[in-house]
Amino acid sequence: MQNDLLTPKPGAQPGPLVQQALARDIVARTARAIGSARSAGVAVGFVRVGFSSDYHECPKNSPVFSGAPSAGLFKLGTWGTEIHPDLDARETDVHIVKHRVSPFYATTLMAQLNAMRIERIYCSGVSTQAVVQATVRDAHDRDFDVVVLEDCCAAHSAEEHANSIQSLARFCRIADAGTDFGATR
Repeated sequence: MQNDLLTPKPGAQPGPLVQQALARDIVARTARAIGSARSAGVAVGFVRVGFSSDYHECPKNSPVFSGAPSAGLFKLGTWGTEIHPDLDARETDVHIVKHRVSPFYATTLMAQLNAMRIERIYCSGVSTQAVVQATVRDAHDRDFDVVVLEDCCAAHSAEEHANSIQSLARFCRIADAGTDFGATR
């Protein structure tokens, strides 16, 4: 839910992921879901993909990330890696910076979840076919109860999103931004 993935660049045609995120209104829906979660006492967390200014953590052979250095994407400390301002990210939230698709890979996510005794993860984000799928599958294999907020996710196309959600339904429950977090904790 970071600016590089959700916000059109000034003067540039938005890419397919940004177009889908805008068409699905996922920022506003996610903001409502975060507000509801906070009201119910549910911990909120944010995952960002980010690399140092020299991109030394960026995998050179990755079809997903190898173009980031030349495009100037995902550079830590820049506007592009900040959480979208409408999502009310707070210093007290869980914050993870990742260098690969899965937020569990080589990060402190598992340690933070264990320290907070988290058993259920509500998942949303962009892109459905990458980070959302990786998160759900990794969380499933770590014995978490996982709920995907389908209307708070977007992929590069509506078809990719639908296919991803259909595939994920075997590993989690599918819900929407209107989930009653207080009833399902």
